[in-house]
Order: sequence, then C-alpha cells, then structure tokens
Amino acid sequence: MQESKCLECRIPAECMDEQTFSGLCERFDALGHAHEIDVESGLSSHVAWFDAARVSAPDLYDHVMALGLDTERLQCRILEEQDWATSWQKNWQALPIGRRLWIRPSFCEPAPSGRLDIVLDPGMAFGTGTHPTTRLCLEAIESLCSSHRTNNMLDMGAGSGILAIAALKLGASRADAVDMASEAVDACRANALINGVRLNAWQHDKPPAGRYDLVVANILANPLLDMAESLSACADGTLILSGLLQEQGNAICQAYEKHGLRRSEMHELDGWACLVLTRKK
Repeated sequence: MQESKCLECRIPAECMDEQTFSGLCERFDALGHAHEIDVESGLSSHVAWFDAARVSAPDLYDHVMALGLDTERLQCRILEEQDWATSWQKNWQALPIGRRLWIRPSFCEPAPSGRLDIVLDPGMAFGTGTHPTTRLCLEAIESLCSSHRTNNMLDMGAGSGILAIAALKLGASRADAVDMASEAVDACRANALINGVRLNAWQHDKPPAGRYDLVVANILANPLLDMAESLSACADGTLILSGLLQEQGNAICQAYEKHGLRRSEMHELDGWACLVLTRKK
C-alpha cells in the first residue's frame, strides 16, 4: 500500500492576514490548518497541510505571488506519513482555557487543582486548542455546560475530538463525533480512551439525522453554509459555529436563521468569530 504524503505550508502571521490565509486554505482544499506560536521567540505562524497528490509547492508559490505577497517567507516541505503524523508536536505546551479547562499533550504537566485535565495527542487530526476558533468554541461550550444540562451533543467535523471530549468532561451525558477523515475518527476514539470518556465517533461528511441539545461545528465558512439546513435540523437547543472570520459572521447567521435558529451571542478573537445560536421558541 502506498504511503500518503502531505505538503506542509508555513508562513509568518505578519506576512499574511487571517482572511487571506483562510482563502488559501479554501482555494486548495487544505486537509487542516493551525496557528502556531514559537515558545522561545513568541513569533506566530500560519500552517496548513495539503494533499501532496493534488497540490504542489509551485501552486502555492504562484498563488501567493499573485496576491502580491512575499514568497520568500513561504516555506513548503513534503511530509512522509510518519512525519505528518507527528509534526503537530513541535512547540506544544499546556494551555489553560476558560475557567476550568487545561489542554495538554501527554508530555506536558498535568492540570493544576481546579482545572479539568484534557490530554490530547491528535496525530493527523486537527484541533489542539491553540487556534482562536478552537479556544472560542471551548469557552462557549464551558459557558453553556455550566448553566444548562446537556444530555447529548454533536461535534461535526470533530478533528481530534477536543470539543466533544471537553463537553463530556464538563458534564455532557453523551457525545457523538463525526468527521469525513478516517484519521480524525481514529484520533477521536484514541483521545477519548486516553481521557477516560465514552465518545461515539464515525466517518461521514454530513450531519446525522438525530437531534441534540448541543451541536458544535468548527469548520470553514463554505462548509457551514452548505450544511445550514442539515446542521440546523440537528440542533434542538444550542448550535455553536466557528471556523469563520469576523466579517463572515452575519452571512452565516442569516443562513441559519432561515432554518429556525436565532443568534444569541457572537464572540471574536484575533479576527475569528464564534456564533452561538439557539432554537426559536
């Protein structure tokens, strides 16, 4: 069996704004993306991963050049499957989020007293708490779980499973995680086992037919628009949406309002937005 290869693209955040980076990810169907901060220098970078069978480094260089940006700061390299599965580990450290959560890989210090320890070794899946959209979703989940009983939740486009695992740690009785990538499903199951929670995870590119007290989707704007009807149908109580830029918030909100939801809150961080919608009574 031929091993899969991934093209990693890395560019300093000072050279490309969030909207342009998001557009690049959508244009070339990124497998995933992240915002990384170097622990020693404090410098931040945009990182994206692409299927090397479909996207080449010259494709990305040409795109960046056409935008009038400095291609000399763009770094591309091919990751073999083994490297691809472990590249996320660089520059990781424990991350406190909200009032109660503590996200860390297994090689970092356990949570201090008063924090809920979430150990995350996501491998080839995405969602580690470092990106603003993941942080915004986690904070919204924590706020909801502290004020409402959550019998069941759906994490659509689950990646590493971090959002579903956090919901379970915060008191949700049941969580389902769905992702179109088999590697993500495997990561969800493995991370649930590490964290001592029971998580139902399966592979699919569309939301299930069930109804949930809480539905969370941290994916890009275009897939959120495509799923507006089916994702709204799942939300019996609250729907949390992220992966979108601040200026995309109103369009996403309007699409979901057509299906019986209303905007309750919108939170913003570093140019990204998180929408909290509730079922109209």
